Amino acid sequence: MLTAVVGVGALAAGAGVAWWRFRPAAVASGAEAAFWDARFDGPMGETVRLAEWRGRPLLVNFWATWCPPCVEELPLLNAFHGSQAAKGWQVLGLAVDQPAAVRRFLEKLPLSFPVGMAGFAGTELSRSLGNLTGGLPFTVVFDEAGQVAHRKIGQVSEEDLKLWAQLM
Repeated sequence: MLTAVVGVGALAAGAGVAWWRFRPAAVASGAEAAFWDARFDGPMGETVRLAEWRGRPLLVNFWATWCPPCVEELPLLNAFHGSQAAKGWQVLGLAVDQPAAVRRFLEKLPLSFPVGMAGFAGTELSRSLGNLTGGLPFTVVFDEAGQVAHRKIGQVSEEDLKLWAQLM
């Protein structure tokens, strides 16, 4: 009996530490304005200006080709984009990776939503939005006013996407 109580206590403590470590921190002062002012190159050299995305709900996913949870969630995000675009939702991937690696990856797994080549600047941008560890994947949802509405460090689930879609 004592072993079970100790085990449950250790599990609860571990879950609490994980929640504390991986919860998003506060959005830095001026981070939302800096986000909307940012611009990145797209995979084919086009310019991705974030200001053009303002005014409708926007899900931004920071990801990398070398990140297994990132790669695993991309088809889910692609499906979300397909099902929610008609309802005004936008999805943008910001690749914290080397452009050549992203281009090779997108040849194998094309995405229906745009991708910006954020590189190291993407890590800094995600930190300003509350991802202090710089962990990937990191997802931020902006509302129609351009304000951060939701954030998640780690892989998104279908339940996360359903909840976010209902709240906007």
